[in-house]
Amino acid sequence: MSPLLDSRYPTVAELVFSARALALQWQGLCALRQVGVSRAGRPLHLLSVGRARPAVLVVAGAHANEPAGGGTLLALAQRVLHERELRDGTSWHFLLCADPDGASLHVTPAPRSLYDYHMSFFRPAGPEQPEWAPSVLPPGRLPPETVALTGVIDELRPYLQVSLHGTDLGGSWVQLTRDVPGLAEPFAKSAAQLHIPVETGASDAAGWPASGPGVHVMPAPEAAPAYPSLTDDARHSTWYHAHRYGGLTAVIEVPMWASDLVDDPAPHPAPDAAMHRLAERLLRDAEEVRRVLEDVGPGLGDGSGGADGPLLRAATWGLELVPGLAADLARTPAADGTRAYVGSVDAFARRVPLRAAAMLRRALGATDAGAAARLERLVALWSDAFAARFRARWVPVRHQVEHQSRTVLAAAHHARDHT
Repeated sequence: MSPLLDSRYPTVAELVFSARALALQWQGLCALRQVGVSRAGRPLHLLSVGRARPAVLVVAGAHANEPAGGGTLLALAQRVLHERELRDGTSWHFLLCADPDGASLHVTPAPRSLYDYHMSFFRPAGPEQPEWAPSVLPPGRLPPETVALTGVIDELRPYLQVSLHGTDLGGSWVQLTRDVPGLAEPFAKSAAQLHIPVETGASDAAGWPASGPGVHVMPAPEAAPAYPSLTDDARHSTWYHAHRYGGLTAVIEVPMWASDLVDDPAPHPAPDAAMHRLAERLLRDAEEVRRVLEDVGPGLGDGSGGADGPLLRAATWGLELVPGLAADLARTPAADGTRAYVGSVDAFARRVPLRAAAMLRRALGATDAGAAARLERLVALWSDAFAARFRARWVPVRHQVEHQSRTVLAAAHHARDHT
């Protein structure tokens, strides 16, 4: 990782510039090409090192608000180029940013606090997210970013696809579409060395089998979802596209701010009662955001305001999830009765209304200063409460990148041994 990017996240333009420089420096071994375009016409770039099979595909930028993956991708590409044994019989391919349109709307290269992070927050609605779109849209309506990504998978047929993700506050965990024996040990060792907590009860993986602390294997198709109201299903995402070629996907999550509360395996004294309280708070917080939206009136969001379109779509989509999600939390026994799991759900329930408020504030900033100010107060209040509740501590960017890089290399090594 270059000194420039050691303390902040690279932009998409910086990723492309660095990839071009690598392709020029390592001509014959390294190549950069365009593999598609976004809905807004932005290019999607693939950096390839070697041509051998089997192949590893690394995807960054699938979620605009999870910026660590870009730095990880660059660090991995440089390491693979400099360490011959990593490319011995294996080619490596790096999709620089799966959602450049989203990245253009989420701009926090060096956030100083959760409040700062949310003031420039963007994460598109589910149907507009490249990896998740196939789980909620029919094949003929998939966004071009999804088509480009699945096309790359069809071409490369990777034995391992790695999707680089992140969380704003919490710990690190891995989601696997098929188990990778041996991965849990190096993952845990890396996290411990870098003082990154392992999120043992991640709500994203509620009810999934674990092959080790923080390493979750996606359940069989017949398994009931932990949150029935959520329509997206990982088993229909692009993560499973590699399975048609005998491959698998590893999703590696790393936190921006760490919390030691998410790796506490001790039993929670009253998990179901806690879930009820979280559901009630989720409904209450979301209602505060919804009231602002209703007070603004029907003139909002006529689609003519550039960035307002995706910001409004994303904010309202998040609010629409709340009633069903709250009902799931209130009526479904806790999938995992540990303090870690309840803590992870607590964080999840805080994020949904906070993110909606943050994006709605941005959408209203130029048209309704009073409503935007109301929302900014909510963003400030909830961001501070989130950080205080979880005793947030910043994870240096270089540690986020190092941990993801180590885990990718371990996954590539162990997955190849079992394919």
